[in-house]
Amino acid sequence: MAAVVPSPFASLVDHEGLTRVSLAYVAHRLNLYLRFGEPAYYVQHDRWRRMAAFRPAAMFCRIRWEANDYGTVRWQLMVMQACTSLDAAQRIPGVRPGARLLLHADGEQQVRATLSCIDAIEALNIVLTDTSPAYWRTLGNRLAAHLPLPDYTAARHAAWLAGRALS
Repeated sequence: MAAVVPSPFASLVDHEGLTRVSLAYVAHRLNLYLRFGEPAYYVQHDRWRRMAAFRPAAMFCRIRWEANDYGTVRWQLMVMQACTSLDAAQRIPGVRPGARLLLHADGEQQVRATLSCIDAIEALNIVLTDTSPAYWRTLGNRLAAHLPLPDYTAARHAAWLAGRALS
């Protein structure tokens, strides 16, 4: 578990080179949280807001749920990879300075389908942050094209780890 840094001491922590992700919770209105990822540290701003900081190349998943008086108005899931200042990164609201967007699911159906894929990977006892970035890109493209979603198997994961070890 990452250390929680109290807000008054946030300036003492080295922010250089880290990707900062804003998180929030307002009961029955907004829930912006991490589904997976291993932050270097957290900063608790107040009861509702906090910030997670990720080292370069770290993978994480942020979910955004919003509602109004009539029900849910937004479901969003993004799988991202933190970048260095030299990498090409996309500007994403609440992610500073930006990140490499691997998967973007918008709407209840796409988010639920992605969450079931995430649950299936966890059922294989695979750490989600070690999953192949190419799988998340493929999953996002299949979601956008309304095609059948690919399975992430133990064999695919072993091949990814072997390739990563060689490079």
